[in-house]
Amino acid sequence: MTTSPDRGGDPPPRPAAREGNIPAVPPIPAQPTAGTADPATPAAGAEAVPPAAERTPDLPAVARPAAADDPAAANPADGAARTGKPDRAQYAVCAFLALVGGLVIVDAARTGHAISTADPIGPKPVPILLGVLLLIVAAIYAVDVARGGSGEPEAGEDVDLTTPIDWRTVLLLIGAFLVNAVLIDRLGWVISGTLLFWGSAFALGNRHHVRNLLIAVALSLITFYTFAIGLGVNLPAGVLQGIL
Repeated sequence: MTTSPDRGGDPPPRPAAREGNIPAVPPIPAQPTAGTADPATPAAGAEAVPPAAERTPDLPAVARPAAADDPAAANPADGAARTGKPDRAQYAVCAFLALVGGLVIVDAARTGHAISTADPIGPKPVPILLGVLLLIVAAIYAVDVARGGSGEPEAGEDVDLTTPIDWRTVLLLIGAFLVNAVLIDRLGWVISGTLLFWGSAFALGNRHHVRNLLIAVALSLITFYTFAIGLGVNLPAGVLQGIL
């Protein structure tokens, strides 16, 4: 038997559930309000517990970069600087500086005493000082290398190491120097130097032949008179002897 609510009034209370007749109604969970916190929402300051991640199939390990792609392999000095390990190749530079400093000191010690009124100090002190400075620089350099220091590469250089050598340019430059060495005594410096400067400009790709020839003649004459007047060194005049 069911009851209907009175018109204009509140509905009558529902009869209590009887055993075996009307099933019990499950309780309705309380809804969170503005003043209460959602139990599913973590409290302020508490770390949120992430849900369990789904298992994914195992992925293959990332392959290590090749030697050409590894900056440390391409530049051992950079790799040593990052890892803090000394670059043992730099010790050869330290040894070379120390060897040069020692040779300079020994050679200066063997120099005789040639003291005059124009040079009261003599020829010994300056080479000995340079040798001592070289030894000091070698020692400081070795300590810096032992502590992991290394020189930084020049950032302004734009050199492609994969580009092959331009042997044509190299051979043309060598030929210009050889022609100058062969002709300097026969033709003189002005002519051989002109060929050297003009040939070097041609080897490096400049094709303004007339302008380059005029510049080469001017450079040869300037260097000829600079050595003769400024330094007192007479360069070979060759076939222009008596004209220059």
